[in-house]
Amino acid sequence: MEIDSLFANLALGFSVAITLQNLFWCLMGAIIGTAIGVLPGVGPVATMALLLPATYFLPAEGALIMLAGIYYGAQYGGSTTSILVNLPGEASSVVTCLDGYQMARQGRAGPALAIAAIGSFFAGCVSTVAIAVAAPPLTKLAQQFAPADYFSLMTLGLVFAVVLARGSVLKAFGMIFLGMLLGLVGTDVNTGNTRYTFDIGDLFDGIGFVPLVMGVFGIAEIMANLTDPERRDLVSSKVSGLMPTKEDLKRSIGPILRGTVLGGFLGILPGGGAVLASFSAYTLEKKLSRTPEKFGTGMIEGVAAPESANNAAAQTSFIPMLTLGIPSNAVMAMMIGGMMIHGIIPGPQVMEQKPGLFWGMIVSMWFGNLMLVVLNLPLIGIWVRMLLVPYRLLAVAILFFCCIGVYSLNNSANEVLIISVFGLVGYLFMKLDCEPAPLLMGFLLGPMMEVYMRRAMLLSRGDPWVFYDRWLSFSFLVIAAVLLLLVVLPNIRKTREAAFQE
Repeated sequence: MEIDSLFANLALGFSVAITLQNLFWCLMGAIIGTAIGVLPGVGPVATMALLLPATYFLPAEGALIMLAGIYYGAQYGGSTTSILVNLPGEASSVVTCLDGYQMARQGRAGPALAIAAIGSFFAGCVSTVAIAVAAPPLTKLAQQFAPADYFSLMTLGLVFAVVLARGSVLKAFGMIFLGMLLGLVGTDVNTGNTRYTFDIGDLFDGIGFVPLVMGVFGIAEIMANLTDPERRDLVSSKVSGLMPTKEDLKRSIGPILRGTVLGGFLGILPGGGAVLASFSAYTLEKKLSRTPEKFGTGMIEGVAAPESANNAAAQTSFIPMLTLGIPSNAVMAMMIGGMMIHGIIPGPQVMEQKPGLFWGMIVSMWFGNLMLVVLNLPLIGIWVRMLLVPYRLLAVAILFFCCIGVYSLNNSANEVLIISVFGLVGYLFMKLDCEPAPLLMGFLLGPMMEVYMRRAMLLSRGDPWVFYDRWLSFSFLVIAAVLLLLVVLPNIRKTREAAFQE
């Protein structure tokens, strides 16, 4: 019966995804994602932040399908310049440079690109199946959650964000705390009193999600790139002989399978995502290899595993966002922001209230992965030529459209001022080596945690033991406490810092 229901839901999703309008937005997401994956320094987080105002004028299905396409499209695009130019356009493609570029120098760029595309396509398709299979039971489980369970789950999510954040644990804590404070600015929904507004009228409704992310991620990223003197010299723009040999395929099957499984698992974890997955998959293959010393000299396993892992992680990170309404990374926080712009409250109720949107977005991922394979290999020359465009020209155009987009949301010049302020703040965070992703997690989850905590306390008549009486809530809190204890232990903290440094 459940299989019949799954096929019925997929048929509904297919009917939504196959419309010309949604196919167009899926294609646009794939093209934009590939382009920003190719361009160094313009990652999916910054791009989605800058494009959020534009989604306000799109149908909800088209907007979310396009934003999703940008994310997994960026994983494809990043591999192209990593292999050809030794310049990762995306953070998750950094590790692909190690062996991919060496293969290109040996005249084997074609097989490297083909294996990267095959691994990405396979991982994307398998992960989409995993989403379709896992979503219904997880949604049913989430519907049984009480307010106390949700509060504890979000606490665990924030702890994961601290553990998996790059750099200092103390800085990650500080960023989450700052994000939660920013999320509390505005009018208290229960009492009607204003909080932290300083009698500024524009803050009575709180700090807008779009100005915050556009400033901290988009504007700050542009400022950082403009101060980076790194040159972009083309090494190779011609690729011949795309077909990998039988030996290449044989050596790639295991890494692709292992990378898909590992990436699929790590993508679900809060704070994990594609970057952690690609590095972990590369490390695993190096450990399993009989010739680990050859990694970094042009081993095809060093291309197949991380490229499969980062695409698998990019897609399975949608699972907690779609079923629980909890973002597992900064990109999923953008997706939640896109849903909120269209008046959709993220969580388990989306599957029942908006089944067409829910399943349409899942099915569109299959079409998106197919489009990316068809687009990427024939257009390699165009993608690499994009690197010749001076970034100072791109930056001016991006800033211009960014200001127009944020102004058009509420016809407010103050919003443009707000993104400028947050842009300076975000740039300061970068200089202080404070990762901004935990801030965004705190900004989104902080107000939600407050709501669920108040509901739990109201239902229990002020008894704080409600968070420990329910076994689910208690389990989440125990896991969070254990993770915190582990990460502050000296040996584990040093190992963690060494891993991130590597």
